[in-house]
Amino acid sequence: MKDRQEMEQFEKLMGQLRGLYDEISLLARKSSNDGVNAFKLRLINKVLATANCILGPSHLPFDDFKQFDADDVPSNSDVTMVLAQYLEEAERHRANFVTELFGNKWVYVIDGGITDIPAGAPRKVTRK
Repeated sequence: MKDRQEMEQFEKLMGQLRGLYDEISLLARKSSNDGVNAFKLRLINKVLATANCILGPSHLPFDDFKQFDADDVPSNSDVTMVLAQYLEEAERHRANFVTELFGNKWVYVIDGGITDIPAGAPRKVTRK
């Protein structure tokens, strides 16, 4: 990440992706084949557009997917599956910008420099 603002935008994106995933996965458990309403779909597509910009081509989960088609209403389970893939790729992206100091204390790396900004340890991610 190049600066603190980019890191904060990324943290906001992670929160939005997790929130959407949690909400839609609950709906998918109840009614997996029901379609997502237009309001929710608009918000989901807005978050996916932001994710596409922040993650860049190297961390997009699918080469040929950018957002859901409003005319072809996706099901709750479709949206859950896609959001899960975006969450995984966002976590892989985040793992490139955190480092462990000591005592299992993780911080962000911004513009190549170690910061004092706390970060969580990468989840299920092996870094290079």
